[in-house]
Amino acid sequence: MTKKNQKKIAALADIHIRTTDKGRWADCFTEISKKADIMLICGDLTDTGDEDEARVLAEELKSCSIPVIGVLGNHDYEKGRQKLIRQILQENNMIVLDGEGVVIADIGFAGIKGFGGGFDNYMLSMFGENEMKAFVQEAVDESLQLDRALARLDQDNPGIMKIALLHYAPIKETVIGEPEQIYPFLGSSRLVDPLHKRKVYAAFHGHAHAGQLEGVTSGGVKIFNVALPVLNNRDKKNPFYIFEV
Repeated sequence: MTKKNQKKIAALADIHIRTTDKGRWADCFTEISKKADIMLICGDLTDTGDEDEARVLAEELKSCSIPVIGVLGNHDYEKGRQKLIRQILQENNMIVLDGEGVVIADIGFAGIKGFGGGFDNYMLSMFGENEMKAFVQEAVDESLQLDRALARLDQDNPGIMKIALLHYAPIKETVIGEPEQIYPFLGSSRLVDPLHKRKVYAAFHGHAHAGQLEGVTSGGVKIFNVALPVLNNRDKKNPFYIFEV
């Protein structure tokens, strides 16, 4: 993009909205609207996966005057009400992606939740008990969903810049700081393949609260862990990351 057409994207994740958070985020969302053109929220929108928490978030988002795009996280699935949470937010002008893409300001955004499975040479393999195979298959399926969403963006908008939203991490670098024992539950290298295949410019995720803000894939894709605790360690007054494209 030329300087004239540059856009600012504000990204954050793991806001874990509770029913007691009424009014907590309004000022932040207002500030984001002043500093960015688009806001991304990368999962764990709610704290316990409750629809009342989603309604609180929907009310807080009324303070945001820019487009908001998000994906769900593992907390949003806790009570099995993820479809209702998504519906509530989408009825209140938030775009919640789950294997879909959307174009805003000449940028293509594709989003999935993602899943675990480990990284690089320590990825779990589809071998052994059915339960282990099902665990690995979930990461495979999420990766395929992301690939299809990015492919549709390419098909409908050849040459468009693409950005991916996930909740789980696609690389190890942005989860470093978490206990190594839980790496398999923080993300999966299987999520990297569609980023490389579809030439994604950058990807944002959360979930790893003690991880690192920035990383890069072996293919040069920029990765940002925008989990709220990571952002708070950087700047408590501005718990969001601004990315210019």
